[in-house]
Amino acid sequence: MKSKGIAYLLWFFLGVFSAHRFYLGKIGTGILYLLTGQLFGIGWIIDLFLTSSMVDKYNIMHGYIGARKQE
Repeated sequence: MKSKGIAYLLWFFLGVFSAHRFYLGKIGTGILYLLTGQLFGIGWIIDLFLTSSMVDKYNIMHGYIGARKQE
């Protein structure tokens, strides 16, 4: 399960390296952001608003939210 707190810490301190996107499994956009300087700085600001939903989507897709995970 991924944490919103950790994702936001990565966004704030290591966002220039797209660490928050790599943490959430978004490798393709992480590389794009890394190579374009966070889409010329605008992507870093946009991710302030998107990170929470990215964490929720990751956790839903991996079965941590919603249906109970089979043990």
